Amino acid sequence: MTMTFEQMRANVGKLLRGIDRYNPENLATLERYVETQARENAYDLEANLAVLKLYQFNPAYFQTSVTSQILLKALTNLPHTDFTLCKCMIDQPHQEERPIRQILYLGNLLETCHFQSFWTTLEENREFIDGITGFEDSVRKYTQVKVWMNKYGWVENEEGQIFIYNQEESVKPKNIVEKIDFESVSSIMATSQ
Repeated sequence: MTMTFEQMRANVGKLLRGIDRYNPENLATLERYVETQARENAYDLEANLAVLKLYQFNPAYFQTSVTSQILLKALTNLPHTDFTLCKCMIDQPHQEERPIRQILYLGNLLETCHFQSFWTTLEENREFIDGITGFEDSVRKYTQVKVWMNKYGWVENEEGQIFIYNQEESVKPKNIVEKIDFESVSSIMATSQ
């Protein structure tokens, strides 16, 4: 019997409550859930962080492919700090492994707005995003917003709201000249007396 994504989300939600969150026996279910997120273009940060925490507690169970999927899914949620949170939960030796190292590099390119380098590097490493539905579209949305922010000097506050910066400087005054003849004004003046 195949579970729908929503059924799986509910099941994982139950696993993440309480002490079962740190039970390594649940790791297989959580890893399948990560794969489902990638396939279904869904995202669950809490579950992904639980997987990474279990890898910290149980290094023998570490799976590079699942960790790569988690990092790529976190990139789809930029500009939120999910990618940094996930990156901080991976120990240094695993960060040096080939696919993870390249994904961290891609994340750095995105976070520093080196978009051309990002797309070039991604094109050279297409195999990383195989099976991550909607990855390019999500990143494209992020890069478009960043390009507009840089072009027009917009800023983002702590709550993630984007404010138009220096709006007053871009407003250009316009002189409006109206020509009114005496006949049209005389009738208005006569009725007001």
